[in-house]
Amino acid sequence: MTLSTQFLTMLSMIGMGALFGVMFDTYQRFLHRPKRRQLLVFFNDILFWVIQALIIFYVLFQVNMGEVRLYIFIALLCGYAAYQSLFKRIYLRLLEIFIFAVISILTFLKNAFIIIIYKPVRGLFNLIIYITLFLGRGLFTLVKFIFKVLLLCIKMFFKPIGKILLLFWKLLPKGIKKTVEKFYNGAAGNFKRIKNYVTKWIRKWKK
Repeated sequence: MTLSTQFLTMLSMIGMGALFGVMFDTYQRFLHRPKRRQLLVFFNDILFWVIQALIIFYVLFQVNMGEVRLYIFIALLCGYAAYQSLFKRIYLRLLEIFIFAVISILTFLKNAFIIIIYKPVRGLFNLIIYITLFLGRGLFTLVKFIFKVLLLCIKMFFKPIGKILLLFWKLLPKGIKKTVEKFYNGAAGNFKRIKNYVTKWIRKWKK
């Protein structure tokens, strides 16, 4: 390994140590350990360390083809220590500002969506339902009124006809009346027998 390669490796590992500090603080900020289940925290920790190891090894492979030396670990520790002493407070403040800004933007977009889109659409939908119900009730009332008027007209039309037919019935000879009565009684008796037969057949079918 040449001297320039060793120098680049040292700088890269110092940078990766500092980046590890950034990633670790970010991970701690979003994890909320007290509010998480221990099993979930355990798997998250394993996944975090595996990802960090893969990133460090990838950078190391790009710099010196993956050769591991003792000074690499020292460089990682130096980078992490430098971050902890010089940049941690600044980064955490910037991270909180970034989180606050993102939350504010999302809250603004949510409120804008509710005011501009959701509430007008919901109001329009409620208005359509109200108009539909109003028109339906009005139409039902109109049909009901028309039906009553037609029924009244039918009664007014057939009532004189009924009186005329009754008068005509009184004027008929007794022989014709008796014939009509016999025919009516015979038809009524036949209808009653048919009804009894159908009722008995239905009872037998149910059994």
